[in-house]
Amino acid sequence: MEPHERILCRLAIREDAYVDFLLTNHNATLSASSLDGKAHSLVRLGALVAIDAAPASYLEAIDRARLYGVSDDEIVGALLAVLPSVGVTRVVAATPKLGLALGYDVSAALESRDN
Repeated sequence: MEPHERILCRLAIREDAYVDFLLTNHNATLSASSLDGKAHSLVRLGALVAIDAAPASYLEAIDRARLYGVSDDEIVGALLAVLPSVGVTRVVAATPKLGLALGYDVSAALESRDN
């Protein structure tokens, strides 16, 4: 069985020890994903948008992405990349949270523009 097939089987049967190991060990998840740190971080950001995550989740994800050299433009690019898949509503909801995590208050910027 190929490694990706074994991973799919372990996840499909919810092999608790394996799942728990992945949930508690970032390096294991990164290694098992076969993605580099940058891609892994951007995928995780996309998932946060998809699930309408809390603002604190974006802070942690962006901190980790920056460890792998992901730029603010690439982070915003991830938001754009998921737009067709998750829809406008999710992206609009995520935008102010992502902005704050990047140190940019989108709401304040829009208010000052209107005044």
